[in-house]
Amino acid sequence: MTRDAATASTRTGAPAAPAHSSNEDTRRPQATLWTALGIVYVVWGSTYLAIRIVVETMPPFFSAALRFLTAGLLLAGIIAWRSGPAALKIDRRRLASAVLVGLLLLVGGNGLVVLAETRIPSGLAALLVASVPLWVILLRTSFGDRPRAATFGGVLLGFCGLAVLTLPGSSGGVRLTGILLVLAAALLWSIGSFLSSRLPMPASPFTASAYEMLAGGLGDLLLSLVRHEHVHLGSFSTSSWLALAYLAVFGSLIAFSAFAWLLQNASLSLVATYAYVNPVVAVALGWLILDEPVTWPIALGGAIVVAGVCLVVSTEARTQKAPVPKDEGPTTAQSTV
Repeated sequence: MTRDAATASTRTGAPAAPAHSSNEDTRRPQATLWTALGIVYVVWGSTYLAIRIVVETMPPFFSAALRFLTAGLLLAGIIAWRSGPAALKIDRRRLASAVLVGLLLLVGGNGLVVLAETRIPSGLAALLVASVPLWVILLRTSFGDRPRAATFGGVLLGFCGLAVLTLPGSSGGVRLTGILLVLAAALLWSIGSFLSSRLPMPASPFTASAYEMLAGGLGDLLLSLVRHEHVHLGSFSTSSWLALAYLAVFGSLIAFSAFAWLLQNASLSLVATYAYVNPVVAVALGWLILDEPVTWPIALGGAIVVAGVCLVVSTEARTQKAPVPKDEGPTTAQSTV
C-alpha cells in the first residue's frame, strides 16, 4: 500500500486499492488490443487458405453465396438481439448504397477472388489483393484528392511489384486468367471501398455490414445460377464445409468485430498494419498447409507490393487525425476477403 493510498483509506474508511491495480488496468487494454490485432492478422490472412480449401469441392459463387448469406443473417440476428430490431431500420437511400457497395465488394471483389482461387495459389491471390490500397489512392486522385508525394511513391513501388508478379512465366505454371481475375477483383473492391466513403451509408458499421453481406450473398447466388454451377451437396467434402463455416463465423463475424473494436480503441497507423501483414500470413499458410510453391519471382514481387502498401498505409495514417469506422471484416473498405 502506498502512502497516499493509505491516507485515503484512513479518511474514507474504505479499503485501499492495491498499488499494482493501476498497472493491471493498463495491461488489460493492452492485452485486449493485441488479441484483437492478432485475430485480424491471422484470421483475415487465413481466409485465402480457407477459400482455396472450399473451392476444392464447392462451386465458387455458390460457396460465396452460402458464406455471406449465413454471415449476414447471423449478424442481423445479433444486432436485433443486442440493440433491438430498430437498429436494422434504414432509409431507402442508405439501403441502396449498402446494396451497391455489397455487390461491388462481395460479388465483384470477393466473388472473383473465390473464382480465381480455382486457378491460382491462395498466397499469390493474397499478394495481388494487397494492391487494393494502391487502387484506392488512384481513385481518390482522379476525384481531386491530392495525396502526399510519399504516397504516390508507395503506389509506384506497389505497381512495380504487381508487374513482377504478372509478367509471363514469373509465377511458374499459374494461369494468367486467374491473375487477371484477382486484379479485376482488387479494382472492383477498391471502387466499392471508395464509394462507401462517398455514399450515404448506415451509421452503424455492423448494420451496414449485415446489409452488404446479404446483398453480396444474393448477388453471388444469382451468378451461380447464371453460370449453371453444379451443386450436389453430397459431393462437398467435410474439409470444404468446415472451411466455409470458418469463413462465415471467424472471417465474417469474429474478425470484423475485432476490427471494429480496434478502430474505436487503437491508432489508425497500428490498425492499418493488417494490410501488409495479411498477405504474408496467407503466403506462409499456403506454403505450410497446401504446399503452394513460393518461387523467387513471387517472393520478390510480393515483397515489393507489401513494401509499397506499407509506405502508402503509413504515410496516409500520419495525415489522418482519426480512423473512420467503415465496413470490413468481410466487407470493409480494406483488402480482405
